[in-house]
Order: sequence, then C-alpha cells, then structure tokens
Amino acid sequence: MPDTPITLIAGPTASGKSALALRLARALDGEIVNADSMQLYAGLRVLTAGPSPEELAQAPHHLFAVADAADGWSVGRWLSAAAAALAEIAARGRHAIVVGGTGLYFRALTHGLAEVPPVPETQREVSGLLYAAQGEPAFRDLLAALDPAAEVRIEVGDRQRLVRAHAVAVATGKPLTAWQTDTKPTLAAGTWRGLVLDPPRPELYARCDARLGLMVEHGALDEVAAMEARDLDPSLPALKAVGYRELAAHLRGETSLDEALDAARQETRRYAKRQMTWFRNQTPDWERVTALEHEEQLTQLGDQLT
Repeated sequence: MPDTPITLIAGPTASGKSALALRLARALDGEIVNADSMQLYAGLRVLTAGPSPEELAQAPHHLFAVADAADGWSVGRWLSAAAAALAEIAARGRHAIVVGGTGLYFRALTHGLAEVPPVPETQREVSGLLYAAQGEPAFRDLLAALDPAAEVRIEVGDRQRLVRAHAVAVATGKPLTAWQTDTKPTLAAGTWRGLVLDPPRPELYARCDARLGLMVEHGALDEVAAMEARDLDPSLPALKAVGYRELAAHLRGETSLDEALDAARQETRRYAKRQMTWFRNQTPDWERVTALEHEEQLTQLGDQLT
C-alpha cells in the first residue's frame, strides 16, 4: 500500500482518470471521491462521463450525482462534503482516491480555501462600473495599486475576476491575494500524493472527438432533453457541462446533429487544453503520467501505487 492514505488523480477530460482510479481502488480496497464539478449533478451521467452502474458496483463511490441540477454547488460546498467523505474513509481505515478534472477542487484540498468576507453589492457594482468606464488597461492600473499580485495573476480579458479582486480590496481594506494566502489546507502535508495524467495532446484530442459520438449513442441527447424540459436557469453550473449547449441547440432545431457534434468536439478540445494548462501551471510538483492507454499508464506507474 502507498505510504500516504490519499491519492489525488487529476487531468483533462478523456485522459483515463476514472479507469485508473477504479483500478487503484480495487487494488487497495479503497474508495473513490469525485473531484469533477459536473459529475456532482444527477441526470447528466453520460454527458459528463460519470461512472456507470457497473463501475459503481466495483468500489464505493462518493459525491457522484448527489446534487440536483437546480442546486448549484460552490467550491466551498464541495470542499466541505469532500472533507467529510475523506474523514469517513479514514475512519474505516481505507485508502481514498480523489479523482476529477476540476483544478480548483484540488487546490482547495491542498492549499485551502480563502474565507473572504462578503462584499456589498454596491461595491461590486461600483467596481464593475469603473471597469466599464475606464477599460481594462486603466482598470488594471487601479487594481495594481491595491493588489499587484492579483493584477499580474489574472489573465487578460477576465473581467469577472478583475472586478472581484478590486471590490474585495476596496470593501475589506485587504487584498484578495492576502485573503487567499491566509488559508489552511484541508489535507495535511504528507497525507497525500498527487498524480496528473498529461498525455500527448493530439492523442487526447482524438479520444475527445471519438467520445462525443459514443455519448450520443448511449443517451446523452435524452439526458439533455430531460434537463431542458425542466426549464432551468441557463446560468446554473450543471447546464455549463461541455457539450450541453450544443446538443440543446440541436434539440431546439437550431442545428443539425452533425453540426452540434462538431461544435461540441471543438469545445471539448478547448476545455481539455485549458485543463492541461491549469494543471501544468498549478501542480508542477505532482507526478506525471503521459500514457493515454490504461495498460501503458499502469506500466509507467510500475509499483508506485500498488
């Protein structure tokens, strides 16, 4: 058994994370905890590549399909639920495998989550108006005077995070960066090890493209149709699942199925690229697995995990 009782398996969509986690759970008599923000929601198992009934039967799974799509979960809510699940697994003396593609979930586990005080709506509005009136370059100058680290860290064009950083600094008198630094990780050092699946991009993209067609064959359109029939607020997190918007447009008669699939494949590739970039930048010290095929992944890992 590994020296640490918790293994974190992260990586982009379609990289084989779930299969690796299941193999590890079987080998170690372990339990799997979901760290994918879309697989939290019930009703979209096929579209979000959630575990099948057969896979669920092979090992205990936690935080999969536990939330209704009408109930949007925050990172903080997931962190609380994940911490509780990990504590229960530890109490049973079993190994935990946390698996998913949501980088912020892993960061919350390993670095902590900042408890930023609520910012008054009026300040958020004022900061937003400043951004609109001055434009991004001038607004960045304003933010740099209040929170230089945030100004450097936030990507060009990310209006939402720029405005939030400014509003927090003004309203609390303390930079958002300082709030985020003053955190305590949920997982103590030495209790976990991190793995990132980082396959060659062309091979990963090919798998992403193939998987969309299989999802439709196995009922993804039916899932989207059922969700659309509920007439939910389109801003809810569950309805941001990759491929949902494109398949919903097809169901409304706005595009052909082929057009919807082409658009969904393109968006899936973009999403995978963003995930790979995030993990490359945010988890440089985690172990890397570059193989895409399952058996090759196990060969690369050797006896590290079993």
